[in-house]
Amino acid sequence: MAEAHQAVAFQFTITPEGIDLRLSYQALSQIYLSGLRSWKKRISRMKNRVIKGVYPASPSSWLFVFIATLAAMYTRSDLSMGLIAKIREHLPVSLSVQGQTVVSVLVFSTLLWLSLILTLRFCLKLLLSYHRWMFEQHGHISATTKLWVTLVRLMSGRKPLLYSYQTSLPCLPVPPIKDTLERYLESVRPLLSDPEFQRMTALAAQFEETLGNRLQRYLKLKALWATNYVSDWWEEYIYLRGRGPIMVNSNYYGMDFLYVTPTPVQAARAGNTITALLLYRRKVNSEHRVPGTVVPLCAAQCERMFNTTRTPGEETDVLQHWQDSEFVAVFHRGRFFRLWVYNAGRLLSPREIEYQIQRILDDPSMPRPGESRLGALTAGDRVPWYNVRKQYFSSGVNKRSLDCIEKAAFFVTLDDDEQGMKGEDPAGNLDRYAKSLLHGKCYDRWFDKSFSVVVYKNGKSGLNAEHSWADAPTVAHLWEYTLATDAFQLGYTEDGHCKGEVERCLSPPQRLSWEIPKENYINEAYELMAQALADDVDCHVFPFRDFGKGRIKKLKISPDAFIQLALQLAYYRDRKTFCLTYEASMTRLFREGRTETVRSCSNQSCAFVKAMEYLCGTCRRLFQLATEKHQNLYRLAMTGSGIDRHLFCLYVVSKYLGVESPFLTEVLSEPWRLSTSQTPVQQLELFDMKNHPDFISLGGGFGPVADDGYGVSYIIVGEDMINYHVSCKRSFSETDSHRFGVHIRQALLDIFSMLTAVKPEVPQEQDKKQQ
Repeated sequence: MAEAHQAVAFQFTITPEGIDLRLSYQALSQIYLSGLRSWKKRISRMKNRVIKGVYPASPSSWLFVFIATLAAMYTRSDLSMGLIAKIREHLPVSLSVQGQTVVSVLVFSTLLWLSLILTLRFCLKLLLSYHRWMFEQHGHISATTKLWVTLVRLMSGRKPLLYSYQTSLPCLPVPPIKDTLERYLESVRPLLSDPEFQRMTALAAQFEETLGNRLQRYLKLKALWATNYVSDWWEEYIYLRGRGPIMVNSNYYGMDFLYVTPTPVQAARAGNTITALLLYRRKVNSEHRVPGTVVPLCAAQCERMFNTTRTPGEETDVLQHWQDSEFVAVFHRGRFFRLWVYNAGRLLSPREIEYQIQRILDDPSMPRPGESRLGALTAGDRVPWYNVRKQYFSSGVNKRSLDCIEKAAFFVTLDDDEQGMKGEDPAGNLDRYAKSLLHGKCYDRWFDKSFSVVVYKNGKSGLNAEHSWADAPTVAHLWEYTLATDAFQLGYTEDGHCKGEVERCLSPPQRLSWEIPKENYINEAYELMAQALADDVDCHVFPFRDFGKGRIKKLKISPDAFIQLALQLAYYRDRKTFCLTYEASMTRLFREGRTETVRSCSNQSCAFVKAMEYLCGTCRRLFQLATEKHQNLYRLAMTGSGIDRHLFCLYVVSKYLGVESPFLTEVLSEPWRLSTSQTPVQQLELFDMKNHPDFISLGGGFGPVADDGYGVSYIIVGEDMINYHVSCKRSFSETDSHRFGVHIRQALLDIFSMLTAVKPEVPQEQDKKQQ
């Protein structure tokens, strides 16, 4: 109870002589400084709200308009064309003539200024709606695009904040239903036999003629009313309404450096990592991170990055977000702690956080009954977790402790295991490292938090992120900053500890208390669901070092298209067939945009794969056609002309209207047996690859989407490396992540060898025949 005593600012005792009042000036000072920090944050938010509200103009521009209008009045030049005189007529007669003039000019100049802001914002939105630049060949920029870049830079101002562009970003357009159906039929053609394709074509035609246009009208109405016609439904129906486990099925992970561990001291690594994450939160709160270069991206996903948790519901979960949090939740050896990271309104130094973490590591106390596996509730099905939460965690000490976890800035796990590539079995170690981050022991992560940081005994780190609040690029940006700040800015002493001094009077971390009844609901969540799901996942992580994007670009080929075609070839060799392939692309060029699907398996990619397998002489030509097709599909998805989000929203509208569509039902039930995603490297300026080539990120990965399929994540690191993360289910005998990894590696080598080999070109007539 030491923390409770220290929190008391004053005490009083009633004596025969009267009331004896004893003030704790140290406690009052702490309260004052904490309140001061809160008020500074409020003022900063108000200031940023004003700056965002008038963007792309600036608050100081109002003064310029006012002075210019007033000067024109005194030079007998009426810029208002009589409006100032009209305003003067409605002012009180008690004002002097000069006072009436100043007030009327003030009102007119303010209205003129607001009109100019709306005009500039409308013009900027029109400019940002131009996407033809994406379809131009690399190195061949048209005059129109050059003019567009110049105008965007002029209109954007000098110092945009994180959310400055939000009101100027265009809304995601609703594609014509005819175009979407044509693209869909083209995407499934290589996967269906002739009779199956004819049946699907008939279903699509029937849908377009009958129900499709009716649903489309409702969707266009929503697009006019909402800022984004997809995102809210996507968040609710794809993520929050899912009643199955989010561990493995939804959450994803990010890894540490491949070759380097900045320090082997667990507490020190935790200290720097927590500090770096809080420094990033400070940047987000002050909105100082620039949202883009020339082309701005929507930053809405940053709003719920910290102080956020997903709470279970009976029919749908809810994302809860708090404005601020001055502590993090820590798990170690089955015990939960609340660690305050601010003292008297000051962020603790990395060395002080290390000191506090070491206190937790040295704490000899044992877990209370039922406490050690409590986190397994977040790893199982959502409805049982909702029922348990409602019955046992809605009041009393359990609710207070649960609030400490859910209201924390983020969750930290101090893992007793050692992970990383080093050891006698580097390949196997990486696979175990991936599984540890994806699900851990099923109870030592809090899978409902927006993200959980894991720091291992040997100093290795990683994170596990919940998916509903944001997509992987947003979390990857956060993790890049964290790794770079930890290694290059904060740094460590020669003996591996954090830098800085320690204020020894810091209150120790607060151990959370629980009163958990002796029932089997925790063990049921762990043994019947979470552990079985974790044991079923097979992960394989491998770095591909034979070549990277540098040599691919020299061949004038998109690295992503090259990798996707290699994945198609690998899957065909693994399963002897083609499958519906999901590649995630972002739609953050639009307001509140999230993702769209690129259907990487196309007629062109299948033709190329067959040519490679049967050693046809047209491989190069077919590869060129396939890469061009893939790039075009990716550009269409990014610019709002994708297939799957449009069909998904039409399906949601049909459910609201209570009508059935055989076409939409079949489309939405098709399995994605190959789900892929590229982890982008977004902040190259933070990593000095020339002087520190060993500081290479491993990227991250996710579980398989289909029980009989693969999940593949890859990150293009520098010029000479591509890191892969492959996952599948052990329960399906025909998939094997290690075998598929071998196929991926061989496919990359075979395609590169085909492109660089000197071979005689096939005659044009034979080329056409092969196509």
